[in-house]
Amino acid sequence: MESKEFYFADRTGVTENKIELIPPVVIPKEAIDAEIERLASLPVPANGRRESRVVNPLTGVGDGLAPGIEVSISVLKPGERTLPIRHNSSLVNFCIRGGGQTQADGKTIRYSQYDVWTTPPWVVYEHANDTNELQVRLTYSNAPLLQKMRVHIVDENPLAVSAKTKKFKDEHASAQSPFGTFPISEDGAQLMPYEKLISPDVVKHNPLHFPWGRVQQELNKLAALGKTYLGRRLYLLYNPSTGHTNGTTSNFFAAITIRPKNIVDRPHRHVGAAVNYYFAGKGFSIVEGKRYPWKAGDLMFSAPGWAVHNHASLDEDVYELTIQDSPLNIWMGSLLWQESLDQPIESLGANEGFSTNRAA
Repeated sequence: MESKEFYFADRTGVTENKIELIPPVVIPKEAIDAEIERLASLPVPANGRRESRVVNPLTGVGDGLAPGIEVSISVLKPGERTLPIRHNSSLVNFCIRGGGQTQADGKTIRYSQYDVWTTPPWVVYEHANDTNELQVRLTYSNAPLLQKMRVHIVDENPLAVSAKTKKFKDEHASAQSPFGTFPISEDGAQLMPYEKLISPDVVKHNPLHFPWGRVQQELNKLAALGKTYLGRRLYLLYNPSTGHTNGTTSNFFAAITIRPKNIVDRPHRHVGAAVNYYFAGKGFSIVEGKRYPWKAGDLMFSAPGWAVHNHASLDEDVYELTIQDSPLNIWMGSLLWQESLDQPIESLGANEGFSTNRAA
């Protein structure tokens, strides 16, 4: 039977091929600076958003730098602001120049250079530059994954809709199932009625602010661990609402690392993809045996999922922001991780993970 709408792919007896890794990409500071200047030279658009996405054409559908990670450069001149917007993707925001404020879900976040803050999905937000300097932000989004699923929903006029949405919820708030969720076996299997299915328990994700000055104080203490330390000198910018997935959002963790000069990490690999922005120092990464140099101001798709990699600093201390889609993979049960190539592969979140020698 032939059909233009579907076909059967016979996999009888087939063994899976080795995954094909896409290569890392380094976007140099010079190219980023030129794009910032180009955006700043444009007249202000109607929605106020001067924005450019950093696109890696090898990542498939969606304007991603990694397959599930979009990175955008946004510019606001002094006195400018954007119109409100909301979407079902979540954001990690990082100010790389200037400062300003963001209003998100009724909360005002004032930020300066190297601050990080989050924007939960489907909340109304807008940006403003109330300083005398150019404001430049890097924004990391899980939009490429939603675009691959063809369900990235963007609301360009959220204020008119939000009141109607609230009224609709209020009118139906008392609709509860009289039956509840109940077990049907001794191994923990349960049945849940439709009324609960369409009104799950709420785990509130608030916009969170991680000021660089406060983070740097704690981060600098890790430099004293010495060259014998086997872990990575970083702090996860942790959102408690993500629970055991160790996330900053439900999709991403954001971690800021200090890498003292002349430190070389051990090679490791993980299913989660990583994007690094280096804002101090210089060094190089070895990914699948190839060397990639980088410096302050460079943006790098530094670790394609499951690629063996490690990083090294040269004669300066390095600061870097890493965005990685590990929390999503923990939720899916797919976060395989090999902390050292002589250690076994573990499924983080489903099995115990790894330890460092910090206590010793």
